[in-house]
Amino acid sequence: MSSVEKLISAIRALDVGQVRLMEVCGTHTMSIAKSGIKAMLPENVQLLSGPGCPVCVTPPQVIDAILELAMRPDVIITSYGDMLRVPGSRRGDSLLRRRALGARVEMVYSPLDAIDIARKNPEKQVVFLGVGFETTAPGTAAAVITAKELGIENFSVFSMLKTVEPALRALKNMDGFNIDGFICPGHVAVILGEKGFEYLPLELKLPGAIAGFEAEDILLAIYKILRRIRNNEPGIDNCYSRAVSPEGNELARQTVESCFEPRRDIWRGLGGIDASGLGFMEGFAAFDAEKRFDIHYSEVETPTACRCGDVICGRIPPQLCPMFGKVCTPEDPVGPCMVSSEGACAAAYKYSGI
Repeated sequence: MSSVEKLISAIRALDVGQVRLMEVCGTHTMSIAKSGIKAMLPENVQLLSGPGCPVCVTPPQVIDAILELAMRPDVIITSYGDMLRVPGSRRGDSLLRRRALGARVEMVYSPLDAIDIARKNPEKQVVFLGVGFETTAPGTAAAVITAKELGIENFSVFSMLKTVEPALRALKNMDGFNIDGFICPGHVAVILGEKGFEYLPLELKLPGAIAGFEAEDILLAIYKILRRIRNNEPGIDNCYSRAVSPEGNELARQTVESCFEPRRDIWRGLGGIDASGLGFMEGFAAFDAEKRFDIHYSEVETPTACRCGDVICGRIPPQLCPMFGKVCTPEDPVGPCMVSSEGACAAAYKYSGI
């Protein structure tokens, strides 16, 4: 019997009743869909995708502001690939479309690539779209620190960096919340460590397990959570100890804290959440693209036909969006969950046989 079969057998042997678990990592979402884990689980165990895709949680009004910034003749927008295809409040209006209209938009693999573009184009203002959670924040902070040390004045960051804990707290306080446990993100946990998730059992009274990205890792995490639910023992299990230590990566956290500080931020589907984003500290304000270009946007989410906000809050699965697989496809996406390589809709579409 394989390790996967043993874990499935162990999960089926647990008497836990109806249980809803949420994964809060886009890579987990893709791995769960690719490996068919949902079909392996007993009917009483339901998996939901949470706000673990940083591109997906960026609200449309922020995308709209970026699209307008891209049209400035003195600006070069640099970004990771997924962001280029995310539409704003108007279907089809993305950075790729703006590039076709003449905007200077370049895909990069690292914020350091954006700094290199700034050095080669001193007559332009180069803006890096800083998107991600605790995983990518250290690299963005390091790039800003490097730009300051090198005296590069035509480089700035539009910070859409967010932190996981405030979002999970907001989910817990959401009307109709009925999640019984969290599969915690392995990449984020590498930075935060096991201790970074202790608030789940201690304050939210929910069990959690830090998981790696293979099917065995995720199934082990599910088993650990279900066993805690059966025994009524909230706690955190580290099922990814080969990469995650109790303390996490202190140097990475210090790098972020030397450049950024918590600020209120807006999440698609969840709205404004205090201390959930990372804004620039005073000493690095010159690299804040929002201040440099006087960018403002409302906290009120711009209405769209897309239901990504409901998907990433666990209110509905992707298939219950009336646009899924019909009007909204990876080739012609309406919302970011169908665009991103970590999006729940993209995962469901790719691996559900549509």
